[in-house]
Amino acid sequence: MTPTPGSNPRTPSRRDFLLTGAAFTLGCLPFVGRAADPKPAPAKAKPNPYADAVLVEGEPPLPAEGSFTFAVLPDTQYYSEKYPETYLAQTRWLVAQRERRRLAGVFHLGDITNQNTVPQWTNARKAMQVLMDAQVPMCLVPGNHDYGLRGNGSDRSSMLSEFFPVKDLAAAKHWQGNYDKEPDRAENSWHFLEAGGRKFLVLCLEFGPREDVVRWANAVVAAHPEREVILLTHVLIYHDETRYDWKKLGAKQDWNPHAYVMAKQGGDDVNDGEELWTKLISRHENFLLTLNGHVLGDGLGRVVTATAKGHAVPQVLVNFQMKPNGGDGWLRLIEMRKDGTMQTYDYSPTRKQTNASKQNQFTIPWA
Repeated sequence: MTPTPGSNPRTPSRRDFLLTGAAFTLGCLPFVGRAADPKPAPAKAKPNPYADAVLVEGEPPLPAEGSFTFAVLPDTQYYSEKYPETYLAQTRWLVAQRERRRLAGVFHLGDITNQNTVPQWTNARKAMQVLMDAQVPMCLVPGNHDYGLRGNGSDRSSMLSEFFPVKDLAAAKHWQGNYDKEPDRAENSWHFLEAGGRKFLVLCLEFGPREDVVRWANAVVAAHPEREVILLTHVLIYHDETRYDWKKLGAKQDWNPHAYVMAKQGGDDVNDGEELWTKLISRHENFLLTLNGHVLGDGLGRVVTATAKGHAVPQVLVNFQMKPNGGDGWLRLIEMRKDGTMQTYDYSPTRKQTNASKQNQFTIPWA
């Protein structure tokens, strides 16, 4: 043993050798005689995004004789951000299917972009231009991600009217007008569509419509009692088959328009689903259908509510953004049948599959 500086060297004893040996033996424990480290726990398997799906290869059936189709594009935000080819695949497929499915119109339910940026709006315009060039009637509304700095929904600023200016949209035959207080903005508009001998008014409202926008919407609907009204807006019903209701449920329902900074900074001048029902839909007897996106969970839901006079209005939620690749290209087809029903089919032109589950393929009575 080498003596410590300042100590008196001595002859090592047998005890020293035993202690040294013990130290050596103990020092070898990491390499000899110790149990191996336990194996790391296996990573938890990711939930199957199609666990509840009934996937069928190929396209949905063609409409029955005398029927026609509306197509729905909900929440394309991730396509505009990361998967622009998927967005293009959707609109190109719809144009290719126009005659076969007697396509009467395409409805976009908002969150056109994810962050309200120039590149994302550029991708969105390119995809929707496919419909515009083919003169397929197209109606769109903004979602919360189409507002504010990088889509944070903090205020009403949006690039929608820059990339879909009123002058371009008004060139379509179906365009009838927009919100009277904002003639240069496209967030609120109304349209006439006709198919199968029926006449429709498509009413397009902004995210969490402001009180005066609801005033304007009532005037538009009241002026056309002969037309069946389809309402498009980003938020109306929740995934639990109830309407958004801030007064009753508050933050128990995620993503209510009243919870956004936009509402807090604007004097809470927004309306949610229950308020739209009370102030607009239930006041008229010619609403046929409402459509909204926005909601996560399973992104699907439907409610049928009657007005005071007994007119039943189906309200439908559809959103696919939670699926892989930003939504896997899923879109919804609504076949408007002669027998007084609406039949839904969900199809992906990129997967080339139909989802025939009861949540995706169902019949709605035609009010």
